[in-house]
Amino acid sequence: MTSVKQFRVDQAPTETALGAGRFIFTDAYSVFDWGQMPDAIPHKGASLCTMGAFNFEQLEAAGIETHYAGVVDTNGDIGSLSDCTTPPTEMAIALTQVPDLPYLGGSAADGAYDYDAYHATAGENFLIPLEIVFRNTVPVGSSLRRRGAPADYGLALDDWPAEKIDLPEPVVEFSTKYEQQDRYLDRTEAGHIAGIADIDALESLARSVNDVITDQAAKTGFTHEDGKIECLYIDGEIRVADVVGTFDENRFSINGRQLSKEVIRQYYKREQPGWVDAVSAAKTRVSETDAADWRPLCEGEPISLPSHVVDAVADMYTAGANAYTDESWFDAPPLAETLAALDSV
Repeated sequence: MTSVKQFRVDQAPTETALGAGRFIFTDAYSVFDWGQMPDAIPHKGASLCTMGAFNFEQLEAAGIETHYAGVVDTNGDIGSLSDCTTPPTEMAIALTQVPDLPYLGGSAADGAYDYDAYHATAGENFLIPLEIVFRNTVPVGSSLRRRGAPADYGLALDDWPAEKIDLPEPVVEFSTKYEQQDRYLDRTEAGHIAGIADIDALESLARSVNDVITDQAAKTGFTHEDGKIECLYIDGEIRVADVVGTFDENRFSINGRQLSKEVIRQYYKREQPGWVDAVSAAKTRVSETDAADWRPLCEGEPISLPSHVVDAVADMYTAGANAYTDESWFDAPPLAETLAALDSV
């Protein structure tokens, strides 16, 4: 089980063939890589499943291969999203192999994880242990600002501005998937971690996915800020895996107002900065130990969200899903009303 969705295997994959399984979306959430947080967000799971299925079917229409096999309706049948009369919470998917990634101890940058062993076990049917990130804008606080100058990304500026800025072309980056702390990679290391999967093909696929989501967002009044994909490799082919284009995987905005999990992150940064700093400190300290997991080193636990925050965020997920898919899946307030409520979060 992941921190926000359950995972069911119906038919296990083999070295040469994909299996079959399901994602079961829950109302749990995670921020700062903590894992499951204290509260549940009502209808969050259904909204993620609905948006994810919608986007997978958009990708399919655009000729992009994915692991999506449909959604599960109230009768237990697998079909397309249009077959559902209520928002689904289960998604049928093709399964690939996910070998263990051995931890050797020490710093990740110094080779603490044995990717050669991962690929030796994986063969030619595996989940590529990377996240491929695409960015259309650079908001204030983005890690991109710490890792490069504006000119590195095609901007004719000497310094980063004090406000969000649009990129002239989308930027694609690679980060780790299974290490205890996500870290961004240069192209050489990303290529090594990808194994026999071609790094140029991964970038091209990410750009194509970004184009589809950005176009849909624009049609429905959203700005698509950034997002990510995960991919599987099977017999020389790369397919999009996990879930794409939801308020957890991607950041959207309307007139500068965030509609994504970033709303919850910012709440904790403002209301519990001590815990956020403790998370950061624990992630730094773990590199000085032989442990892989930083969480036992973290001082403190996250607080629960007040009821008005839970309600506002729940409406963000449901009203946002209605607007993005242009269909009334949920009994939710108008999006304009939801945006106004988020000002109090």
